[in-house]
Amino acid sequence: MADYPIRTKPPRPSGPRTTSQPDGEDAERWNLRLYVAGETPKCLQAFQHLKRICEEHLQGRYSIEVIDLLKNPTLAQGDQIIAIPTLVRKLPPPVKKIIGDLTNTERVVVGLNLVPIRPETRRAK
Repeated sequence: MADYPIRTKPPRPSGPRTTSQPDGEDAERWNLRLYVAGETPKCLQAFQHLKRICEEHLQGRYSIEVIDLLKNPTLAQGDQIIAIPTLVRKLPPPVKKIIGDLTNTERVVVGLNLVPIRPETRRAK
């Protein structure tokens, strides 16, 4: 059995299958989709890394929807998926995509803009 939920239908308005509860009413929600092809080690690894990154940086303000393209390949068209695994950040805008197993945490954090770059945190030269 997979370590992640697999959607075989188009997304429903009621929400994704893996959800972490928001901290408060004003918390910004992050809606993420992870496109995979079956329960391969690479796809499972991508999900595990994504969940760890979300727990570390978003703490309850995210939802992850896993879409298995082997079960429903037509879902790849909506987000123009050309490789797997692919992570798509739907919210907050703009839409962002990261291709790969998500093992490079820094690349994922920067790619999703999880840590804003603030001038006051940079060292002066």
